[in-house]
Amino acid sequence: MAFITDNAFDSGLSYLTTNGETIYICSAEPTTYTEASSTNKLGTKTSATVGSPTSGATNGRRVIVSAITDGTVDTTGNATHWALCKDSATSELLATGALTGGPISVTGGNTFTLDAISITIADAV
Repeated sequence: MAFITDNAFDSGLSYLTTNGETIYICSAEPTTYTEASSTNKLGTKTSATVGSPTSGATNGRRVIVSAITDGTVDTTGNATHWALCKDSATSELLATGALTGGPISVTGGNTFTLDAISITIADAV
């Protein structure tokens, strides 16, 4: 069985903790910063809070992005994905994932909420 030390996983996840600034909700899964922050963007939550690396729920290591209660909806549509980005200095797409429970209908000018997001690196197999 392969093995990778938790310290290696934690180094990668710490990058998210240090650099994760904004959560975007998107109409499709973005593959670039521009898609997350512009092309597919439906809403924005600045000042995202990303916790320190801890043990994963079932294995591996993870960070938790705190639940969002006051995100701003910019454009009406169906949000299907979230994107964690770094917006300052060197803009960067850090992580993406599907929204729990499927698409969420959002209306421009309203707010959106999201449950806490777990970003996990699974153990080596």
